Amino acid sequence: QLQLVESGGGLVQPGGSLRLSCAASGFSLHYYAIGWFRHAPGKEREGVTCISSSGDNTDYADSVKGGITISRDNAKNTVYLQIDSLKPEDTAAYYCAAFDSGSYLGTSCSDLIVAWKRSDLEVWGQGTLVTVSS
Repeated sequence: QLQLVESGGGLVQPGGSLRLSCAASGFSLHYYAIGWFRHAPGKEREGVTCISSSGDNTDYADSVKGGITISRDNAKNTVYLQIDSLKPEDTAAYYCAAFDSGSYLGTSCSDLIVAWKRSDLEVWGQGTLVTVSS
């Protein structure tokens, strides 16, 4: 069974940092691009960042550039999201999702984004809640 499990969320003061983890079980992330998404109360789910299967390419939403870093450790079958300088508007449930294009060349962030917009992302974690408040 393909499963993603996020962890690392919690309550943090404005200006603080968190590192979220997205661990895969039941499959290898090797050929999967991974995206992080967030869903804030009263807002639609938005894409935050993505990393290609090779790790060579990343993509960031304009709203989070400069404050977020995505990375992956395929040996640990885990993708990380480092969030710095947290603001109250970063409060949301954060989800990771995985997509495999099926190509031997690997999966790019563009592949994942297209799949997301087509509602074709089938592997999602359960989410981890980040609350930024003083």
